[in-house]
Amino acid sequence: MESQLESFHNHLVLLGGFYVSWKIITGILNSKKMAKQPVKVLVTGAAGQIGYALVPMIARGAMLGPDQPVIIHMLDIEPAAEALNGVSMELIDAAFPLLKGVVATTDPVEACKGVNIAIMVGGFPRKEGMERKDVMSKNVSIYKAQASALEQHAAPGCKVLVVANPANTNALILKEFAPSIPEKNITCLTRLDHNRALGQISERLKVHVSDVKNVIIWGNHSSTQFPDVNHSTVKTGKGWKSVRELVSDDKWLNTEFITTVQQRGAAIIKARKLSSALSAASAACDHIHDWVLGTPKGTWVSMGVYSDGSYGIQPGLIYSFPVTCEKGNWSIVQGLKIDEFSRAKMDATARELIEEKSLAYSCLN
Repeated sequence: MESQLESFHNHLVLLGGFYVSWKIITGILNSKKMAKQPVKVLVTGAAGQIGYALVPMIARGAMLGPDQPVIIHMLDIEPAAEALNGVSMELIDAAFPLLKGVVATTDPVEACKGVNIAIMVGGFPRKEGMERKDVMSKNVSIYKAQASALEQHAAPGCKVLVVANPANTNALILKEFAPSIPEKNITCLTRLDHNRALGQISERLKVHVSDVKNVIIWGNHSSTQFPDVNHSTVKTGKGWKSVRELVSDDKWLNTEFITTVQQRGAAIIKARKLSSALSAASAACDHIHDWVLGTPKGTWVSMGVYSDGSYGIQPGLIYSFPVTCEKGNWSIVQGLKIDEFSRAKMDATARELIEEKSLAYSCLN
């Protein structure tokens, strides 16, 4: 009994006049030692619909994990300054434990200072009667200015996700005017289309969406994108089975499925009278989450990334490929068999991106 008491006292420390267990003290010290530094996340167009849906997701930990503190930088244009201030007030009122600070500004320099992750939601939408070149010219101007601010003021290693349309080409322009940001750190959002494809297969087969994996979105975030299920599988009681085998309807997979995913944004606008916001914000969270924290083993996701010539796609385009992510880096999945139907679809969306690139560069002159 005495030896047990002696052992007990050996594990006590006198602190402030009270005996405290050494285990408690080391636990406190370790928790302080392991506390993460806040990550600074920029959201442009933050007063808009997508921004309004996105910032609380980031603050709650959906993007970077439940133990990662964040400081959210929000940027919008001067006419939206009052609305932006309202979003800032709501973030404060929500009392998110992970939210360690909010910067709300109309100044790109202030917004970009020290940011580790930049989510570029702001852009100029196409309005009735506008030509493609008019829209492209507006967005080239926006992304040229914001790229310069990121180039000069973002933290080293900043990761950039472009959401605003035309997302692939906006990302390309940003890359041109932020040359010190590595090309592997500039991406665009096709995860929304990827998630839409998963959702359609889930609905068709009446399975949970988490039991469907490895769909692919090839190409442009536009109506020419190619949602591909040729390598996709579904979890069943007898292991993972191919989507084509389980759906057993090639006509549907090669026609209606593809057009439904391609036109889903337009269908939502028709139904809501507003564009996709909740699903776009959720997809942006998914994109950054997997990029930073990694994709599950055996699973790939779709990201618009800088083409290195894989699958015969012209180098120098921002094109959506299947990728895996590990330790903050993405890698294009290699060696997938491409049939003639897929090849034609992949090349068609690549041609559109080449045309967009040419149009964007003509706006620089």
